[in-house]
Formats: sequence, structure tokens, C-alpha cells
Amino acid sequence: MYVWPCAVVLAQYLWFHRRSLPGKAVLEIGAGVSLPGIMAAKCGAEVILSDSSELPYCLEICRKSCEMNNLPQVRVVGLTWGHVSQDLLALPPQDIILASDVFFEPEDFEDILTTVYFLMEKNPKVQLWSTYQVRSADWSLEALLYKWDMKCVHIPLESFDADKEDIAESALPGRHTVEMLVISFAKDSL
Repeated sequence: MYVWPCAVVLAQYLWFHRRSLPGKAVLEIGAGVSLPGIMAAKCGAEVILSDSSELPYCLEICRKSCEMNNLPQVRVVGLTWGHVSQDLLALPPQDIILASDVFFEPEDFEDILTTVYFLMEKNPKVQLWSTYQVRSADWSLEALLYKWDMKCVHIPLESFDADKEDIAESALPGRHTVEMLVISFAKDSL
């Protein structure tokens, strides 16, 4: 468990938008060490961190990140992409869903979007703020976004000062090619 380059870029995006975060309901999926979720909580958002319910070690890492950052109010729940669970059903409507480098394995893409779609049904105005590392030109979300009635806006990294090899004194993202996306229902405008 470590901080991936995409997490630093997403945390920078949150910092850039920090004035809009207080009071927002924010869920981080696939949180791991939870840098973006921790940043959102530090900026005043009401955050829930999640990782796979099948990986209790990952959930414990989320809890430790909250403890180390003095954020006892942040909830941690187990959510497995593509699975309907009591924890998923019990989630309140969210304003923002964070996803840092979850679009890693193409076989998981639809399960991720299925879970996001369920959350969008609870609040059609919710946005998925996601960063991913470009690993293959053959991988695309476009067909799945169309299938699930979602749209995607690519956010230029220079628009939030993330087009550098180092951010906030971190050597990450380095020379990795990272993309920033905002995904929402196709019928709603950003």
C-alpha cells in the first residue's frame, strides 16, 4: 500500500476546489491509503472512505489513514464494485465520488461504473472525479459510459496546476501520464 501518482493529482484537484468542499458528501471508492479522501475531509467535506469488502487489510489502511490525520468522523465502509451490499444500500446520496487510479484493470471497468450508476440514481447531480494513469491506448471507457448513460469531461492538468513532475513537494506524479476526468449522467450538464 502506497500513494499512487494519480492520488496526488486528484488531491491537487481537490485542493484547487477546496472552497467548494465544506459540507459536501464525498465518497472515495478504491481508497487504499486514501490521500484524496483525506484531503477532502481536511477541506471540510463529509467523507466516507471505501475499499473492497473482500480486502479487510485495505479497509484497515483507510482507518489508519483517518487516525493518523486526526479524522475520527470519517466513516470507512467495505464496497465491492459491482456487488449490491447492505453498506452500498445504506449510503446516503453523495455529491462527489472520488476514484484515484481505479480504472486499472479493464475487466473491472463495468463493475466500477455499475456501482457509480447506482450512486448516481440516488443523486443524479453527483459527479465522479477520477484520475487514471494511461497504460494502454487500447483501453477506453467511452462505450461503457454510453451504455450507462454517462458523459465524461477531460480536465486539463494545467487548469489546476497539476501538469508538473512534482506537486506539493512530492516527486509524484513524476513522468507518469495521468488524466483527470469528471463523469456524470449524460442528461445533466456539468
